[in-house]
Amino acid sequence: MAKITSLSAKEILDSRGNPTIEVAVTTTGGTGTAAVPSGASVGVHEAKVVAPAIAVPQLNGEVAAALVGKEFDQASLDAFLIQLDGTSDKSRLGGNATLGVSVAFARAAAAEQKLELYQYLGNLAGITKLAIPQPMFNILNGGKHAHNGLDIQECMVVPVGFTSMQEKVDAAAACVASLKKILDEKSLGTSVGDEGGFAPTVGGNDEALELLAASIAQAGFSNEQIKISLDVAASSIEHLDKEAMFDWYLAIAQKYPLLSIEDPFAEDDFDNFANLYASIGEQVRIVGDDLTVTNVERIALAARKSAINAVIIKPNQVGTLTETVAAVAATHTNGWAAIASHRSGETMDTFIADVAVGLGCEFIKAGAPTRPERTAKYTRLIEIESMLA
Repeated sequence: MAKITSLSAKEILDSRGNPTIEVAVTTTGGTGTAAVPSGASVGVHEAKVVAPAIAVPQLNGEVAAALVGKEFDQASLDAFLIQLDGTSDKSRLGGNATLGVSVAFARAAAAEQKLELYQYLGNLAGITKLAIPQPMFNILNGGKHAHNGLDIQECMVVPVGFTSMQEKVDAAAACVASLKKILDEKSLGTSVGDEGGFAPTVGGNDEALELLAASIAQAGFSNEQIKISLDVAASSIEHLDKEAMFDWYLAIAQKYPLLSIEDPFAEDDFDNFANLYASIGEQVRIVGDDLTVTNVERIALAARKSAINAVIIKPNQVGTLTETVAAVAATHTNGWAAIASHRSGETMDTFIADVAVGLGCEFIKAGAPTRPERTAKYTRLIEIESMLA
């Protein structure tokens, strides 16, 4: 248990220049802060975001008054926050506000226990053997992250054929350099999207995949060394032709070294997820994000429908670390992979790296290795790897 002696919040800007929240919590033996990210492609089933102009005064007033002077562990704090909010979707206080308090308290409690955050989280999850997750680098942006005529939101390179995190980051950086050269040669433009990947104006999804495959090959890597993953974010695509997309997924699974396809259909289309999983799920991971929103009930429904075999884990989709721990546990209970993920509107906070390690996530998405709010996560993973060695 840790006694909270102070709690404060302020408004800061995220990587897109939009307002977000930073929370500081002090306990008798430690202090922790948390800067909360925000998403552009947001599922309807996610915890609601309350505008910082409203959330910050609530945190500094009502929430601070309710918490300061009381003792909590992580589970009781998060349960208290859920009760204090009093809604099913955290729409009163905001999932962004509750997460800020939850993570800041975790850092303070970890400091009090003289633990790294990932160690503290590992203790919460009951995970004793910690490992570094496989990174997935979004080097070609589309959808709501770029507005460049590309439907697919994220085209990722996944350097599976390397041992250390530094080697994996270096391989991704080599693909970025190769892709930039290709885009320059084709005069397609090298501006970047929200997550640091290039956002060229392309002719469509097939051209984007060709560019990605070419960047891997021209960087000198094989299909065994670097795989491709996609986040389609289908709920954000207008006039989606489900049958045509289904056939396209089958075709690209044969043509490219695909590791995973995330959100291939809309957020409540469990049946088409299940059909795709039945068709190519043994070869390609079918990943739920908007479908599952880090929510144990949605994960359970996906399991009953045999819809997926991997789950995106975004703490701000659900609003507390305790609920995040439960979502990862539910994912692993089904024998699926957990993919810890940043958001398109990020901060310099690296807590998602500690979440990925501490909760035993097999993968992590943190964007292209090109912008400081993204590279900070990879730097933290390299640091943690040295601690685990």
